[in-house]
Amino acid sequence: MRRREFVEVTVRMIGAGSIVGCAPRVTRGVEQRAAGGGAHQPMDAAAFHASRRFVPTRFGRIAYVERGSGPAALFLHGFPLNGFQWRGSLERLSAHRRCLAPDFIGLGYTEAPDQQDLSPQAQTDMLAAFLDGLSIPAVDLVANDSGGTVAQLFVAQHPARVRTLLLTNCDVHENSPPAQMRNSIASARAGLYDRKMARHLEDPAYARSPQGIGGSAYMDPATLTDEAIECYFRPLVASPLRRAQLNRHLAAVEPNPLPAIEPALRRSAAPTRMVWGTADPLFPVVWAEWLDRTLPQSRGVRLVEGARLFFPEELPDLLAAEARRLWGVG
Repeated sequence: MRRREFVEVTVRMIGAGSIVGCAPRVTRGVEQRAAGGGAHQPMDAAAFHASRRFVPTRFGRIAYVERGSGPAALFLHGFPLNGFQWRGSLERLSAHRRCLAPDFIGLGYTEAPDQQDLSPQAQTDMLAAFLDGLSIPAVDLVANDSGGTVAQLFVAQHPARVRTLLLTNCDVHENSPPAQMRNSIASARAGLYDRKMARHLEDPAYARSPQGIGGSAYMDPATLTDEAIECYFRPLVASPLRRAQLNRHLAAVEPNPLPAIEPALRRSAAPTRMVWGTADPLFPVVWAEWLDRTLPQSRGVRLVEGARLFFPEELPDLLAAEARRLWGVG
């Protein structure tokens, strides 16, 4: 089936509500926002910045934040965010794992040379070097959005280094990058996408509008606070170098590297769980179903009703509960 026909069928299935009916390993749930409802509160930006460390690698100085001790868990953020996305999960899971949230090359607070390759494959290679620098042999992987591309590449290319894999809404197989990203990628190739990120920083109301990331990728646009806007977007436009790297990072998502690793994914021995928001137009539920069918050690799909792309930041209690279940702790 050609991709256009596949997408059309997918849209019709979602509209008819028929996907879950043919997938017995899918569970649904209506979730409430965790803010203010639990014993944990996410660390603020000041505490996050104070915790930042760097690992020197051939790819640059990789910024990361760490919480906890014991077996390592590696949290891979989405585009154009950074490790701050995982602050709530790190707080909740640090009793069970040495939780590490690095920033990808060209995003966040990682420092890389001018001409550093920023492709998903380079990011995957960077993670291996990052773990080597910390003498970490294997990890539990948790990923979101474009971080899911890197997570799948990592599990395919370094299977012995992945104990478990927890994927939230992310690139999968032929849906990488999603068709809706076409204009943004074209803007990045023209060297102009950084202007959109600068507008987020200059105009918080725009950042939280339907045209901005807050209004399009979060269930509640207020989640993207002024503090979060500063933390996410300031480093992206901090210098001409960083602006250029932002554009190159986005442009480098093509060509799609995921179809080539399907055979390796079908051999994966890592227990895997998908936790998927149902209201994300970029990564519809059908792709979580594809992963469930493809990965031999899949533990099924949990659907989060009404959740959008960056729901792991909004529902850290839910994410932490799924991680603990997959890890067999707590």
